[in-house]
Amino acid sequence: APLTNLGNQTILDHKTGLIWQQQTDNTLRTWEDAITYCEGLSLAAKTDWRLPNIKELESITDDSRSEPSIDTNAFPGDNTKNFWSSTTVVSYTQNAWRVYFQVGDVSSNPKLNTCYVRCVRAGR
Repeated sequence: APLTNLGNQTILDHKTGLIWQQQTDNTLRTWEDAITYCEGLSLAAKTDWRLPNIKELESITDDSRSEPSIDTNAFPGDNTKNFWSSTTVVSYTQNAWRVYFQVGDVSSNPKLNTCYVRCVRAGR
């Protein structure tokens, strides 16, 4: 399987080499607060966590699933919400891109609005 539970509250995606925070803390954050949260995260004895960019965040959506469109074995908990990416909308920099994992679509959202957060780090 492309996703491996590393047993330390993290998930390795073999397709991308990225390691994901398995459980979110179910806290809504503005975009700036989301970046700050990931940069301050200490998980699995690592501190190089960051907010994923939109391509990375999209990479864990599963087009063979819907409601939610994510592997719920690898990523338990509430995955039916909007999650921030670190990617600013180039044509409208007050907004950033987000993924709505209920159906797996991508949309933009004002950075002062709130979304959920799942952090990532490079595995290799």
